[in-house]
Amino acid sequence: MSKTMNVSEIFGENVFSDRVMQERLPKKIYRELKKTMNEGKELDPEVADVVAEAMKNWAVEKGATHYTHIFQPLTGVTAEKHDSFITAPREDGTVLMEFSGKELIKGEPDASSFPSGGLRATFEARGYTAWDCTSPAYVREDAAGAILCIPTAFCSYTGEALDQKTPLMRSMEAVNEQALRLLRLFGNTTSKRVTPSVGPEQEYFLVDKQKYLQRKDLIFTGRTLFGAMPPKGQELDDHYFGTIRQRIASYMKDVDEELWKLGVSAKTQHNEVAPAQHELAPIYAEANIAVDHNQLVMKILKKTACQHGLHCLLHEKPFAGVNGSGKHNNWSITTDDGINLLDPGKTPHENIQFLLVLTCILKAVDEHADLLRESAADPGNDHRLGANEAPPAIISVFLGEQLEDVIEQLISTGMATHSKKGGVLHTGVKTLPDFAKDATDRNRTSPFAFTGNKFEFRMVGSRDSIASPNTVLNTIAAEAFAEACEVLEKAEDFDLAVHDLIKKYATEHQRIIFNGNGYSDAWVEEAGRRGLPNIRSMVDAVPCLTTEKTVAMFERFNVFSRTELEARAAIKYETYAKDINIEARTMIDIAGKQIIPAVIRYTKTLGDTISSVTSAGVEADVQTELLREASALLAETKRALNELIRADAAAAEKEEGEEQARAFHDEVMPAMQALRAPVDKLEMIVDKEIWPMPSYGDLLFEV
Repeated sequence: MSKTMNVSEIFGENVFSDRVMQERLPKKIYRELKKTMNEGKELDPEVADVVAEAMKNWAVEKGATHYTHIFQPLTGVTAEKHDSFITAPREDGTVLMEFSGKELIKGEPDASSFPSGGLRATFEARGYTAWDCTSPAYVREDAAGAILCIPTAFCSYTGEALDQKTPLMRSMEAVNEQALRLLRLFGNTTSKRVTPSVGPEQEYFLVDKQKYLQRKDLIFTGRTLFGAMPPKGQELDDHYFGTIRQRIASYMKDVDEELWKLGVSAKTQHNEVAPAQHELAPIYAEANIAVDHNQLVMKILKKTACQHGLHCLLHEKPFAGVNGSGKHNNWSITTDDGINLLDPGKTPHENIQFLLVLTCILKAVDEHADLLRESAADPGNDHRLGANEAPPAIISVFLGEQLEDVIEQLISTGMATHSKKGGVLHTGVKTLPDFAKDATDRNRTSPFAFTGNKFEFRMVGSRDSIASPNTVLNTIAAEAFAEACEVLEKAEDFDLAVHDLIKKYATEHQRIIFNGNGYSDAWVEEAGRRGLPNIRSMVDAVPCLTTEKTVAMFERFNVFSRTELEARAAIKYETYAKDINIEARTMIDIAGKQIIPAVIRYTKTLGDTISSVTSAGVEADVQTELLREASALLAETKRALNELIRADAAAAEKEEGEEQARAFHDEVMPAMQALRAPVDKLEMIVDKEIWPMPSYGDLLFEV
């Protein structure tokens, strides 16, 4: 029997939490640090020195020998450099263990080796990491030992944001300022801060490590570039919420334990729809902490998998033909005294403040649908969005029957006089309780769905940082709140002005509301009639980053400068081109070195068999038919391989940027699909002992 785990005892034990700070810091120092965290005050260097010493002592007691500034460059993953606590040796041969306030507050990684979109040249190396004191430091334990990890922002020498955290924190300040402005108009004088809260649900696949190592496509790209469907996929829906296999349950237990020690409130775990697919969901946290925690979740999912002889796949579409993985980004905005601005209450039609916030968000999403779509754009998500499993590539908002009815009342009559009730669910079984049901159903096909007291943005890719979508959500909400305040602050009759503004926003932006089946072809046609954008690929999404409308909004709220947006657009194009180029070269390598030689061996075996059988005076019709089929598919494979080599080389010669990214999208991607088609057919007829890699069936069901 394994040792019983006491969650309340281990939760947060490796976090330099508020409780630890109160225990270890002098009261005056603690108060000054909390003032910095809560009010955005600059941290006094003397305070930083005391905090650093206490943090170092705490970490050393936990076995830490090194510290690192964890930051989130524009690579899609976190980065870190480890420094030991030791100082120069003393005359007696011993060393001191020191950690200063300066080392806590500022680090200096090389800024030229990370994606910068032209903000940094190769010879301009200096960049800075700055301590984010609002996200707790923690001790991480791994093969390198125990390391003190300090969450930081990352900026260039010239001040531009080179990371995901800096713009996110700027956007949090923007939505805080504008939401407070709105609340003051409604007479709220007690709330001091409004914070976006996020709960990201993380989907992932687990495959056997040894089988993973036999798939060069998984190793190099994170997804299978070849693979025929097994006899069974997800048709029976028997994996979804099914009994968790013992090997996976053991893995999940270890993941939970490590996350809990790091203060990550892992709450829900279950099997997802596809075979070998699973999900982990935490409890809500403030947006920047949720972003840091989600990066920890992804890191620990992968690390723990290795300890169990597994490999964790975070790609959005690791297997064709079965569901891909996303990250449902549950977003709400809450005051420091516990008021959720997205809570409709029991009678939403009477909750004027909520209705204004709701219609402001409808306006924000409608006006910036392209930007919201772009925030979830990556090469992997192109395979997932709109593929009858994930939300469509068209942004729409699901409100549910209750709120949709309230909105329709406002639009048609100018007044909302009632709200639909949920009623009681009668099971028809005497021993089962009847219970109150929600006023509305859920819609899993909606990309942006209201789910009671929050919005669930369901487009985010499973590998992606949630910083980008939340930066966009915070900023477009801030803009909508600001524009509403500008109207209401000038109004002579506030109540009438609020009523008119709610009706105006509801009427002008009702086209974004859709409660139906987002997977249907009819919705695609209807969305076109409504004028909603249908942005099908990352390459088509990137241009919205640098439109005048986007630049004006982000600059107004000091979230991004024009230069930073242009740099990000350049990085996005470069990333897309590099990702597809790697995939194409991997396909070329596998097809040329593994698949074609394997098929040649198979056809030789068939040929030898035909010769032996016919020389014995027996007809070899079946063998001959298989030989002809395999030979024809082999020839098709070679032609497709030659075309992919040509297309990839041509795209690589294009000028870097949008032109090159579009060449990879328009020319290389179709050539990749053309190569895959005959190879997948060959897999179905070639002897399994000869086929050079594990099949989908092996990967999905032998875990």
